[in-house]
Amino acid sequence: MKRTVIVTVAAAAAVLAFSSCAGTYQKGNRMPDITSSQIDTVSYALGMYYGKMLTSSPFGEIDLGQLQKGFSDVLNGKETKLDENRIGNIIQTHLMAQQVYEATRNQEKGEEFLAANKEKEGVVETESGLQYKIEVEGTGISPELTDTVEVNYEGRLIDGTVFDSSYERGESIKFPLNGVIKGWGEGLTYAKEGGRIQLYIPSDLGYGQRGTGPIPANSTLIFDVELIKVYKAADKEEKK
Repeated sequence: MKRTVIVTVAAAAAVLAFSSCAGTYQKGNRMPDITSSQIDTVSYALGMYYGKMLTSSPFGEIDLGQLQKGFSDVLNGKETKLDENRIGNIIQTHLMAQQVYEATRNQEKGEEFLAANKEKEGVVETESGLQYKIEVEGTGISPELTDTVEVNYEGRLIDGTVFDSSYERGESIKFPLNGVIKGWGEGLTYAKEGGRIQLYIPSDLGYGQRGTGPIPANSTLIFDVELIKVYKAADKEEKK
């Protein structure tokens, strides 16, 4: 869970860094020639920065009143409710527990989605648990796992959140099928050049418990893929 660990450490470090700078905060302590408007702007920017940190980390529910009190006590040099040496551990422990909960919930939601989805017209489930639906039957060849493909695609979570799209970037992409997640590699072998396929990828054929970037741990993934061209591995070998 690489992304998760980085977020946990970053969140704890940011809070520790902020509290360790308490002595430098003082109302009226401003640089020469700085205006109140500039102070307002940087103050708002700090609020946005820590707000972004909270919303990009899986904290779950937060009591904004207690959050504000913690900020206020530190900034005003008041006695705090918690030992400063403990706050990093408190945050990390909470985040890790929250992440386990979210991963478990994602797994359960994914299984429920796939169980219902396989009953839909046109959806095929393979032995691995991958599901796919041919949206447009192509007229060309199908790739093998050793081949390279050129595709356009959109990837989203089961709640509809789009996490990646070659359409948004405005260009197709080429990659070897044996260099991507298992669900992609297997799924494209059921498509043909010129066709479109929709893939429903269980978490164990995707990014699993680690997740990646905007994809949470144990996420079931949906991809709409347009297979533009297949580059056969055998053709590459012949050209060498």
